[in-house]
Amino acid sequence: MVSRVLAGESALFEILMRRHNQRIYRIVRGILDNDGEAEDVMQDAYVRAYQHLGQFEGRSTFVTWLTRIAMHEASARMDRLKRQTSLDSEPVFTEIKTTASTDNPEQAVANRELHDTLQSAILSLPPKYRIVLMLRDVEELTTSEAADVLEISPEAVKVQLHRARAMVRRALFKQTGSCARELFTFPATRCDRVVAAVLARI
Repeated sequence: MVSRVLAGESALFEILMRRHNQRIYRIVRGILDNDGEAEDVMQDAYVRAYQHLGQFEGRSTFVTWLTRIAMHEASARMDRLKRQTSLDSEPVFTEIKTTASTDNPEQAVANRELHDTLQSAILSLPPKYRIVLMLRDVEELTTSEAADVLEISPEAVKVQLHRARAMVRRALFKQTGSCARELFTFPATRCDRVVAAVLARI
């Protein structure tokens, strides 16, 4: 398809974009803290990829090449945003539609809260660890595929992923606070039942 686009069938580039939109968005959103900025960067990345499509040599897959471009664009945008001193910046979290079923309102609320908590934990990671977590655990790339995208060794991917997961766990427990102590509770009624059963057996 890339060859056909280069040969003049430029309309086919839309298929390439639609095919990879989900991954590119997640990767870019994993670097940037704002939906609007992420969409802008996606557009910039696609334009850059289209303009430099002739430089794609096929040494890696097209989506790997495209992901690298998107990552570089997102990192550059993040650096520019850090240098800005605007006092009316966009909020870190924007509304994201949930796919939870409305058949069970309580479950939908619980899923939404879990979604927000996990997203917040991931966004709290330093970018280096956030992106490797997105590639491996969200996009489910293999270690070698993630290493290819990030242009680092598979061993480095494993180390960064291990640290990223550990940081997410700490962030989740920190956000839940005292609620963590309520996990797997053993109420008095169950205690009585177990004690009675044991006493009956001995």
